Amino acid sequence: MQILGNIFAIGYVMQMMKRLLLILSMVLPMLGAEAQDDVAFTNHWNYQSFYNPAAAGRAGQLDVRAAYRMEMLGFEDAGQTMLIQGDLPMFFLPKAERHGMGAGFLNDKIGLFSIKRIWLQYAYHHPFGKKNILSIGVKLALLANSFNGADVDLGEGSSDEYVPTSDVNGTGFDMDFGLRYERRDVWYAGISVMHLMSPAVSMGEDKQFQIKTSPAIYAMGGHRLKFRQPEFSLRTDAMFRTDLQGWRADVSGRLCYDGEKGKMYAGLNYSPTISVALLLGFTFHGVDIGYSYEMYTGGIAVQNGTHEISIGYKMELNLTKKGKNKHQSVRWL
Repeated sequence: MQILGNIFAIGYVMQMMKRLLLILSMVLPMLGAEAQDDVAFTNHWNYQSFYNPAAAGRAGQLDVRAAYRMEMLGFEDAGQTMLIQGDLPMFFLPKAERHGMGAGFLNDKIGLFSIKRIWLQYAYHHPFGKKNILSIGVKLALLANSFNGADVDLGEGSSDEYVPTSDVNGTGFDMDFGLRYERRDVWYAGISVMHLMSPAVSMGEDKQFQIKTSPAIYAMGGHRLKFRQPEFSLRTDAMFRTDLQGWRADVSGRLCYDGEKGKMYAGLNYSPTISVALLLGFTFHGVDIGYSYEMYTGGIAVQNGTHEISIGYKMELNLTKKGKNKHQSVRWL
């Protein structure tokens, strides 16, 4: 009966995702989707709640993550991104494991543009049996965009009414929505929409300059394959994103070692027509440290790739028990 229940749950969630994709494909063009500008983290599996709010609190622990990304070394003002986020179960509610919340901050800078995003998110996790969980989540965000127009050089005697020549900034609101289905320690799949409100941030004293962020659909999934040696496993993750004008896909594989004396992994991430990335990571005193180097396949030299560093930490939080919170070993995502 349990197996039949799991099959029914999986079929149900796949039908829901199929219908959601169909609805989104009709709705997004009505919203006037424009160029997609979300950062593409190479270690995307580490930041599932960034791309899909339904993943908030899924680990049942306080989960804090940070990342720093330096794009296309050797190119001036190519892009730098900093992300800090955390999520945890809502331990003050009945059945706390069914409720997750999170918060985060993103600072994405490229050239003279800077985009800051601050958010709060909530997720509800509904169990199917002991290991299957269906989650739904929403994220509310504040955007703060700026353009360093004082550094614009149009040449002597040149002007352009569409390019500000002084520093301008503006704010706006945004919302993300997501669904996720998981079989613990085996596989997961999810779909989400970022920038559902298609926010348009107006800048300048007269609000004559505007930056519009297009809605984008994200589909993510992953699987863990266990070997006969329990210390080793193969983890595969994939993410597909589109704004119905362009698209990007990422597929990664990591050979993981989880032993008594330590944890580490090594693998590759491949993005068709874009890049190949080397992935390395280990755990040191309970802290996850990951590194990747992304090499582009579009004619850019190997030494002009992108560095990405990720750091994560998990901790049990159970304030209903007497005594101190107990620190547990960090599980690989």
